[in-house]
Amino acid sequence: MVDVIDKLESEKMGADNPINVNSYKDRLKTYKGRTFSLVLFLLVCLATLITVVVLGSLVIYIMVKGIPNINAELFAWEYTTENVSMMPAIINTLLMTGLSLLIAVPVGVFSAVYMVEYAKKGSKLVKLISLTTETLSGIPSIIYGLFGYLFFVIALGWKLSFIGGAITLSIMVLPTIMRTTEEALKAVPDSFREGSFGLGAGRLRTIFRIVLPAAVPGILSGIILSIGRIVGETAALLYTTGTQAKVPDSLFDSGSTLSVHMYKLMSEGLYTDQAYATAVVLFGTVILINVLSGFIGKKLQKEYY
Repeated sequence: MVDVIDKLESEKMGADNPINVNSYKDRLKTYKGRTFSLVLFLLVCLATLITVVVLGSLVIYIMVKGIPNINAELFAWEYTTENVSMMPAIINTLLMTGLSLLIAVPVGVFSAVYMVEYAKKGSKLVKLISLTTETLSGIPSIIYGLFGYLFFVIALGWKLSFIGGAITLSIMVLPTIMRTTEEALKAVPDSFREGSFGLGAGRLRTIFRIVLPAAVPGILSGIILSIGRIVGETAALLYTTGTQAKVPDSLFDSGSTLSVHMYKLMSEGLYTDQAYATAVVLFGTVILINVLSGFIGKKLQKEYY
């Protein structure tokens, strides 16, 4: 009888013991946390699978439709209605990309350097620039095209010109370069700057020899994103550069890039197969430019470190 009473009292004490209750609550929270983590993991896997499937389907569709239609006539030096050559468009794409980056990269990088390294924290000017940059990054490309048409083509009298399209595209990609460069510079540890200052280096030397080389990967990512937008841009170039299928003799001549060339072929409805072939070349051009950009970035890092 005594053993039974002791057992009942011990069970009662165990039921009333707050330690056991808290332990049960902890186990319940752990179970709920694991369930929530599992749900999130499954959602992430599903999103990844959808992204891979969509991207793979797009690439496969373009390759299947375009590769059989690639022939030597598409790479003739001069465009005619018979060969529908894309060679002038390829050359124009490379020239347009180089000229646009030549304008946008120095302005974007130096603007970010000023905002991070020189401007005072909480400066109203920096806030205004950041607000303007975020606003510009959300403007549709057709608005940039209309601006370029009204300002460069009509107001300045440049007509449909290569330089007008390059400046328009440089304005378009400037927010991307500025934002990525700004974040890359902020990610550089302050100890790098303090160590350089401690060794007697000035601010300008510290920026160009220590900070910028350390921020090259982030800056390069913004440049690569800008290259992708420049190469794939159509609407803005239709209003500023035109659709003439030839390599311009000067910066004030008209010319079409690969994306504009493909749009023109599809809109006419007579060269659909050639348009798919152009899409394959455009896809390969973007990949090649990205690979070269990554290679140059690694070379620059090895040079400084």
